Amino acid sequence: MKSWYAVNTKAHCEAFACASLDRLGVEVFLPILKEQKVLRGYRHSTTSPLFPRYLFAKFEVPSQLRAVTYARGVKNIVTFGGGPSMVDESIIHAIRSQTTNGVIEISEDRFSPGQIVRIQGGPLCGLEAVFEKKLDGTSRAVLLLKAMSFQARVILESQYVANL
Repeated sequence: MKSWYAVNTKAHCEAFACASLDRLGVEVFLPILKEQKVLRGYRHSTTSPLFPRYLFAKFEVPSQLRAVTYARGVKNIVTFGGGPSMVDESIIHAIRSQTTNGVIEISEDRFSPGQIVRIQGGPLCGLEAVFEKKLDGTSRAVLLLKAMSFQARVILESQYVANL
């Protein structure tokens, strides 16, 4: 039975490994992240793998493990305890549900400075904060946290922040 596995690729060879595995008849999923970056004062749209140097491949271990391991662009298959470690189908489905044609696009303008937001995950879950700014080149946000007459600046992953 075919299962999903995480495949470690050689540096900057994710698309090359994806094509190699596709030629072998292996189902491959390479989620791509599209974001806006400022380079030399100009805003550019860039794409890169969501998980640099990794992709997901669905194959049968007994019959296809060797072919996948030695495919061009592949470094190795992620293993735990001596054998390839399966990736649950629900994880693949969750990532795919966030994509449009295999691309995940991060909206730059989700929040505006001064906006009141709620933290949705992590140790500060449930607290309200004031959005200050998004950090360039990352998915992190700087928030001003107010708690019992104490104010602190925190940096969190944007995925844990929601509008009120």
